[in-house]
Amino acid sequence: MMWLLMAVLSAFFAGLTSILAKSGIRKTDSDLATGLRTFVVLAFAWIMVFVVGSADQIRGISAKSLIFLILSGLATGASWIFYFKALSMGDVNKVVPVDKSSTILTILLAIVIFGETSHLAVKLVSAALLGIGIWMMIEKKQASQTKKDRVWIVYAALGAVFAALTSILAKVGIENVESNLGTAIRTFVVLLMAWAIILSKGKHRQIKTVDRKELIFISLSGVATGASWLCYYYALQKGIVSVVVPIDKMSIVVSIAFSFIVFKEKLSRRALLGLLLMVAGTLLMVFAGK
Repeated sequence: MMWLLMAVLSAFFAGLTSILAKSGIRKTDSDLATGLRTFVVLAFAWIMVFVVGSADQIRGISAKSLIFLILSGLATGASWIFYFKALSMGDVNKVVPVDKSSTILTILLAIVIFGETSHLAVKLVSAALLGIGIWMMIEKKQASQTKKDRVWIVYAALGAVFAALTSILAKVGIENVESNLGTAIRTFVVLLMAWAIILSKGKHRQIKTVDRKELIFISLSGVATGASWLCYYYALQKGIVSVVVPIDKMSIVVSIAFSFIVFKEKLSRRALLGLLLMVAGTLLMVFAGK
């Protein structure tokens, strides 16, 4: 099944995105970095549209599909802004698990909205394993931490909520639209939203001072995101939402592996057990959906 392979590739590229983005926002404002990387994602998406020859299908998109693609783009923009804000403040191996909690909400919404009730008991058990794993991966708060030190978890949680909405809205939006074209339209909406925020806060003035090395990492994270999205929305269009989403969220394994190599971020035994539970929950979901 091609959509399963594409879901796995989506997870790999999404995992790289977090590491590359983290490397690009050490000094650069997270909102500005989001706006800059979205240019790269948009260019990548439209190149693929012309490669597959789906540009001429724009006129045939129904009003319903267009509305849901726009809503999905807005949800994506909000998710990115909150996620990269959290990433700029917290460790990768703490922020990513919270972001991946969107998987649980997506599974539940897919069951209710799309009626994906086959192997329902297995899906619910998988969701429970994911939930427990995520909870275990979030390290207990130390007494010495201030509210400012812990605020990243709020941003990460908001990013997760909007990420879940993104998947559901996108599933409806690309129902009768070529997946690459749907991705390109959504990305354009994200770009408008990101720069509206940047301009409203006056952060566009910081562009000239962006570190060149960080700009390279921001651009590479955009390429990784573009590749991840193209794979993900193909899988989402052709496959089962409650299976595709958990596979995609296994990008956490890639992110944590690279966070150890690049940033020397180590997992405690408790967090490692939580990661294993998340992997088990995802594999259970995949085998149930095959």
